[in-house]
This record gives sequence, structure tokens and C-alpha cells, in this order.
Amino acid sequence: MLPPPDFTFDVILYGLLVLGAFAGLWGYADRRDRALYDGLRRKISFHCVRCNHLYTRPAGTATAACPRCGHQNARLKF
Repeated sequence: MLPPPDFTFDVILYGLLVLGAFAGLWGYADRRDRALYDGLRRKISFHCVRCNHLYTRPAGTATAACPRCGHQNARLKF
């Protein structure tokens, strides 16, 4: 009579494959969210020399008009 088959290795392999799939999906979603929202989070600070107002604009802007007085200002460099 044959002994019953041992599925321990198969169960461990299946569990590792499932964990790997979840880790891959998690990494994909994290990279996608970072790429989509990184541009929205990055801001450049401006200081108006006319009315002394601090404000921000999206990254990639070298000059911007003040929302209070409309004066064009260069970005604030630290």
C-alpha cells in the first residue's frame, strides 16, 4: 500500500508565490502613486517684494505673479 502524498513543499511554495504577488502589486501601486502625485506635492515658494506676501506655485515655475498685488516675483532661494 502507498503512503499518502506529502503536500508540505507545495503549500509552502504556493504561500511564497502569493506573498510575492502581493509584494509586487504593493510596489507597483506605490511607484504609480508616487509618480502621479509627486508633481502635485512639490511646490516652489515665492516672496512678494511689494506687499510682503508669501505664496507657493507648482514646481517648474521660475517667476509668478503675486495673488494679492499682481507683481511678478522670482522664486525664493534658500
